Amino acid sequence: MKTILIPTEDHDAMAAVLEAARLVGRAFDSYMEGFSVRPSAASYVSIEPVSSLAISGAYDPETANQARQTFESFMQGHGVPPGQGEPAVFSYGWPRTESADDFLIGSLGRVFDLIVLGRPGPAAANPRMAPLEAALFESGRPVLIVPPAVPTSIGRNVLVSWNRSTEQAHTNAFALPLLRLADQVTVLTVEGGASPGPSGEDAARHLRQNGVKATALTVPRRDRGSGEDTGAITLEHAAKLGCDLLVKSAYTQSRLRQMIFGGATRHILARANLPVLMAH
Repeated sequence: MKTILIPTEDHDAMAAVLEAARLVGRAFDSYMEGFSVRPSAASYVSIEPVSSLAISGAYDPETANQARQTFESFMQGHGVPPGQGEPAVFSYGWPRTESADDFLIGSLGRVFDLIVLGRPGPAAANPRMAPLEAALFESGRPVLIVPPAVPTSIGRNVLVSWNRSTEQAHTNAFALPLLRLADQVTVLTVEGGASPGPSGEDAARHLRQNGVKATALTVPRRDRGSGEDTGAITLEHAAKLGCDLLVKSAYTQSRLRQMIFGGATRHILARANLPVLMAH
């Protein structure tokens, strides 16, 4: 994870996002790049009352400067040096002077090893959902999703939510660099909440063969039998085990199905109190 992309904007998890990126960057001697992100014009327009023309009203010209100041002040305050070229070392950069919309996250993210974003929420002060959707569905890269609480560690004690799916196999592969550094990795399978496929012990053995200190844990699902129940059980075990990172695939079911019936991804995105590494 030598290159980390950090879309930067004004929300209540930004300090936690920056610290989470710094912790990962320190572990892998990574280059961290920020840019000012804003909603796309299609999702943020207003109607001018006289002419009835739709006009963009997302941000004033100071937005990029404010985001850059937030990003660079954090990096400088934590002793991170400016980037000096290639190969990547522990450093930061801000090469874009203007704000870019959410679509850039999905495009630019394809040439980074990791994207770090805040966990979306319903309040105006919370991170938005659109950047996360762009990162998950357009970049092809893993996304570290960070709640508002500033983390003190990431990846020392990890819970892997093994649902036997292709998406989770992809996510495990992306997470391997972090998992190899962990002191403890628990591969959790919730009975009745998994697709057909290899068992949790099979997944744990694969991780051990790749140098990961992994053990398997299988638990029953409760009476409701829903994806949200699986998500709740996953978060309960993460808290019980004292984990500082959850590795979870995103949207094994379709997003529409999760909107209608609920699902583990939806529940975890709404309620996780620890950083979550996700990929689709």
